[in-house]
Amino acid sequence: MVVLTDRERLERLAVAVSELNRRETIREHASPGGLYRFIKYFWDVLEPQTKFVDGWVLQAICLHLEAVTEGRLKRLVINVPPGSMKSLIVNVFWPAWEWGPKQLGHIRYVSFSYGAWLTERDNAKFRDLVTSKKYQRLYGGPEGIKTTEAGKIKIGNSKTGWKFASSVGGVGTGERGNRILLDDPHNVADGESDLIRRDTVRWFRESMSNRLNDMQQDAIVVIMQRVHEEDVCGTILDDGLPYEFLVIPMEYDPGRHCSTSIGWSDPRSVDGELAWPERFPQEVVDSLKTTLGPYAYSGQYQQSPEPRGGGIFKRDWWVPHAVPLGTPLKLTFEYVVGSLDTAYTTKDENDPSAMTVWGLHYDHRGHPKILLLNAWEKRLEIHGQEVPRYIGEKHEDYIRRAQPSWGLVEWVIYTCRRFKVDRLIIESKAAGHSTAQEVRRLTHGHEWAVMLKDPKGEGDKVARAYAIQHLFSEGMICAPAEIDEHDNVIWREFADKVISQASRFPKGHDDLVDTMTQALRHFRESGLAIRREEQQAINDQEMAYPSKSGALYPG
Repeated sequence: MVVLTDRERLERLAVAVSELNRRETIREHASPGGLYRFIKYFWDVLEPQTKFVDGWVLQAICLHLEAVTEGRLKRLVINVPPGSMKSLIVNVFWPAWEWGPKQLGHIRYVSFSYGAWLTERDNAKFRDLVTSKKYQRLYGGPEGIKTTEAGKIKIGNSKTGWKFASSVGGVGTGERGNRILLDDPHNVADGESDLIRRDTVRWFRESMSNRLNDMQQDAIVVIMQRVHEEDVCGTILDDGLPYEFLVIPMEYDPGRHCSTSIGWSDPRSVDGELAWPERFPQEVVDSLKTTLGPYAYSGQYQQSPEPRGGGIFKRDWWVPHAVPLGTPLKLTFEYVVGSLDTAYTTKDENDPSAMTVWGLHYDHRGHPKILLLNAWEKRLEIHGQEVPRYIGEKHEDYIRRAQPSWGLVEWVIYTCRRFKVDRLIIESKAAGHSTAQEVRRLTHGHEWAVMLKDPKGEGDKVARAYAIQHLFSEGMICAPAEIDEHDNVIWREFADKVISQASRFPKGHDDLVDTMTQALRHFRESGLAIRREEQQAINDQEMAYPSKSGALYPG
């Protein structure tokens, strides 16, 4: 029997305790919420001189990346302010966590950014992390992660996994992976360059998005700050691509409260409450606003490429008309106007055709209110393909089946019939003339009046917008919305699109705004949208010159 000395017993005990601690750490890293604990544990490997600052923003990012790992999310967009550790989390810690605690060493990553030096910088940090003694002690060993290739451009491991660094339009476009990581596709300095931005968006659509090994099972993660309404995120939203959005503005905006499908919800409830006051206190945020200006701050820090509240048309001026989701409007309208801006083409580089529908009614005090009833933007040819109707097929089933084949004229007629339009206004240009002719021909000109409108004599777009601004500031313009239990306004999807585009005007995409100004000017010119002071003047005149009672020709 071997008799151990006290020193040997203590040494063995220390080894046993160390092994228990190692296994417990591995277990904690692999359990739900483990990515965040993993980052805190390995923080000193990459940032030995910088203190780790806790924050729920970091936890929110980690929770959504864990959902990607678990297969609950396949397409994820994360919009967070600069300084939120987005590159470190997505491009460094998360891949190392998947390779180590989650035992997914076979996963392959292709990482893109607007500049190759950024992804190469993060690859170098990733390499330093997975080759560190601290990481190897937990996740190395005979059956663990060993690097077989350790450059800045590509890091490979003994489990056939690798991580490749490239740039927008770079050589990595030819690689395929299980994870496509797009970290800051736009250079903030180039955010206002239409040419560069459009090239990046085209690359995202045509090259990057199909570089997965398995398009159904593998994942794409886009993490960025907003730089323009037509940036990659704007394209994802406009095209209705199936991405989950985690949006965290620096200052809380109740009108843009973010909740996601994994059960996460922005924990803030107070208007203007900061996302990470421990790292970005109020005085720092105020300084950023002054330095950057409203547009840059709104995009980069508020994740909305518009000044809060909007420009010519402020968000707060829109009056919510409370309608529960899925419930039809129960209003009788005196006059319904459809407004169309035509551009019949399916080419992405051209503007889409846009249509809005507006209904005028009077509130209990007899004041006019104009409600946005519907809106859409579509890239369409003037006519679609004819779809034969099946014998005995219900009308609603036929409509649902035929809609994907419709062209511009079919969509316009359907919209006008659905909302019982009284007048359809079409901007008078080449495409507008031919569209008006086709609508009249197919409806025999009996269902609603068709009016071609030439805006040339009414000033430029900004002048036309200012001409109807007072309708908003006086609370005459409404849109359908839900009001949640916290009294937050949640606009209907089509209404939010119009409100957002109007708030950004005159910057960016403005086809819906064109239809809006066209319709509202018509209400104004028709004498239906009367300003308060105008109504008061009419009332005063009626009081000063009251109508005489009795018959005009007595006896």
